[in-house]
Amino acid sequence: MVTRNATAEWSGDLKEGNGQIKLGSGAWSGPYSFRTRFEDEQGTNPEELIGAAHAGCLSMAFAAALGKAGYRPRIIRTRADVDLSKGQQGGSFSIDRVRLTMQADVPEVAEDEFKRIAEQAKYSCPVSKALAGTIITLESELLR
Repeated sequence: MVTRNATAEWSGDLKEGNGQIKLGSGAWSGPYSFRTRFEDEQGTNPEELIGAAHAGCLSMAFAAALGKAGYRPRIIRTRADVDLSKGQQGGSFSIDRVRLTMQADVPEVAEDEFKRIAEQAKYSCPVSKALAGTIITLESELLR
């Protein structure tokens, strides 16, 4: 079993407070606040980090699935748009949807095989599994 970690520290109340998120590996740390989450202030937010994790995970899962099928991708680019909306129950927020958009240059793969493997990767990605209660869509494009 592999265990990864990250930490978050928060000071102050919700709207005026701020915090710092740090990856356990030390590869990145950055500020977050109400304004970075709900407005346009510089910094990150939990949804952006979930999107980064999902995009990275899907890219790797797709590369693995392509390899099993005998294909070697030149490049895979994935974007994850994470929707945070105010829920119906008690006015709390929830992540309702993740829209994944992937483009890949994969020599010799047929379009239908490409789409099939991409969908398979979406379901096998550990981050997709962790977000099982969320609607996850995938639009994939084979680059030539």
